[in-house]
Amino acid sequence: MTNQNLPRRDAPWWRHPIMWMVVGGPAVVVVAAVYTAWLAMRSPDPVVEADYYRRGIEINRTLSGGTAMLPAQAGRNHAMTPADDLPHARHARGEAR
Repeated sequence: MTNQNLPRRDAPWWRHPIMWMVVGGPAVVVVAAVYTAWLAMRSPDPVVEADYYRRGIEINRTLSGGTAMLPAQAGRNHAMTPADDLPHARHARGEAR
C-alpha cells in the first residue's frame, strides 16, 4: 500500500483538532494561573498578629469552659477499670450493687 491511495489533507495548522488538544491544555492552565494571581493580588490575606498564639490559647480556654477534657478522662477511666468492677460483670455474677 502506498501513500498515493490515501487522501491528502492540506489544511492550515489551526484546522487540525489534535493541535487544539495539545495547545489547549497548557493554555487553560496559563489562564487559570493568571486568574489565581489576579485574585490573590485583589484580596490579600490579613497580616497575622504577633501574639496570635496567646490569643488562640485564650479563645480555647474561653470556649472550653473547663469541660474540654471530660470525654478524654471518661474514656481513660473506663479503659483502666478492671473487668470485675464493671456493673455488667457484677450483674452476671448475681451480686448486688
